[in-house]
Amino acid sequence: MGMMGLALGWETRILPVAQRERRVALFREQVAAVDPAANAARAEDLALATACQAGDLQAYERLYALHGARMKNLARNILGSSTDAEDAVQETFLKVQRSVGSFRGQSSFVTWTFRILVNTCYDARRSRLRKKEVAVNDEREDAAPRPEPRAASAHPSLRLALDRALTKLTRHQRDVFLLYEVEGFRHAEISEMLAITEAASKNTLFQAKKNLRHMLEPPRHSDAAGAR
Repeated sequence: MGMMGLALGWETRILPVAQRERRVALFREQVAAVDPAANAARAEDLALATACQAGDLQAYERLYALHGARMKNLARNILGSSTDAEDAVQETFLKVQRSVGSFRGQSSFVTWTFRILVNTCYDARRSRLRKKEVAVNDEREDAAPRPEPRAASAHPSLRLALDRALTKLTRHQRDVFLLYEVEGFRHAEISEMLAITEAASKNTLFQAKKNLRHMLEPPRHSDAAGAR
């Protein structure tokens, strides 16, 4: 009886998983509520979404002024071409205008916009691959995409080595790496953009870094000696 009573006491104190998750989410909301900067950002994001849904063209201009450069940088890193990046950003804004009525606030408006941009870049990349199959002699299409991480101070040879290593990652690893390390998005935002879980985003980033380290680190002397 004593053992049964003890076990029952522990069982009553263990919260179901769903209830624990709700409490964690509530705690995060309470923490965010005391962050003025986070509140201001959410308020601006909501105001921007509302204005765009109302057809306010100035709201779209503000969206571009705030995030246009970042959008171009991301698109250039995915597509490897400034011209293609410009086209992708313009196409993204057209899609945002056409589908803004479907925005329901499940993520931030900015994250939703970037998700459209990423999908637009994917469509452009698939289209380019199809063109390669048809026009194999087109030098521009044959050139491998070269990402441009924000590493202006890096040595040119190191920058080139990183560019080459990034092209050897899987597409998924490369995109997560660029979104997180280059563009500074959080895993929660990346999961929204790529339609994956946060855990998958974190794991993909880990694998990407692991592969990059393997490709970029110099060969060990012991390995070289053994090869002789």
